[in-house]
Amino acid sequence: MHQTLLLLPGDGIGPEVVAEARRVAETLAPDLKIEEGLVGGASIDAYGDPLTDETLAHARHADAVLLGAVGGPKWLNAPRDKRPEAGLLAIRKGLDVFANLRPAFCFPALVDASSLKREVVEGLDLMIVRELTGGVYFGQPRGIDELGGLRRGYDTAIYTHPEIERVARVAFEIARGRSGKVCSVEKSNVMESGLFWRQEVTLAHAELGAGVELSHMYADACAMELVRAPKQFDVILADNLFGDILSDAAAMLTGSIGMLPSASLGAPGTPGLYEPVHGSAPDIAGKGIANPCAAILSLEMALRWSLGREKVADMLFAAVGKALDRGARTKDLGGSLTTREMADAIIAAL
Repeated sequence: MHQTLLLLPGDGIGPEVVAEARRVAETLAPDLKIEEGLVGGASIDAYGDPLTDETLAHARHADAVLLGAVGGPKWLNAPRDKRPEAGLLAIRKGLDVFANLRPAFCFPALVDASSLKREVVEGLDLMIVRELTGGVYFGQPRGIDELGGLRRGYDTAIYTHPEIERVARVAFEIARGRSGKVCSVEKSNVMESGLFWRQEVTLAHAELGAGVELSHMYADACAMELVRAPKQFDVILADNLFGDILSDAAAMLTGSIGMLPSASLGAPGTPGLYEPVHGSAPDIAGKGIANPCAAILSLEMALRWSLGREKVADMLFAAVGKALDRGARTKDLGGSLTTREMADAIIAAL
């Protein structure tokens, strides 16, 4: 029985980088059944909805989903529930992919591309495990209204015991395959939800964290330490908001946000959602200069985490490193290769 990879290219540079990931997939795994659908602004234009029920059902029946990016100025003034980003949140929630894995690794060839000193980032290899379907991005009540003559805007940061326990379990499992260390971050000094997060992670560690060393750090302190001494971290566990912020900061340690993939996982046996950490970059969309590496490495994570093709994933990761060693660079990395030429270099390295 063939495995199915669903591609949701999305908006901006999404279609450009996903097209190159598709070429790599067809080279590496020709038996994969590759299908496509619409999400974000592309889906709004076609169907009036950033994520249709049909597309969500399609995603649920796939073995893995590779998403490009969503958003752009065209839809900026649309109602919030009709913006492209609503489609991204809806597919994450609809697939219940609660654990977002965001690796930050520095390929040897890109050590000098980082804004930090060589000795700070050389050999960097950390994993941020971000809770993805709860917290302030989904909490209720939320809104913009008026109370007592004053306009106000508000969101609610809320978590339950099961939501924290299941993502902590994933962080502990990943840490066992690495150095065995997890640093959980929050703002327990000023936020009740942060204190609850720390309490629940501690309880989960006592029950599920055998063989794993757990430490805690305030999120703002973690942000500082990520740019001071990032190699002190191995696995960072964070809620939805802080995980989002910290993973983008960690991305720039590696030379370019265009290099970093992500995987969003749910319960075993359900499809994972894979996407570059970067956004839709409308300023360069259509120019053929976007870096496809994050999309291609998201495919690598899909091969590893959802499709059970670890050896093929290893080959792909090595090929990206080899292409970089040979000098392949897109504009964001200080080079001049087009999106397609960068993918050509990776395919050649395979």
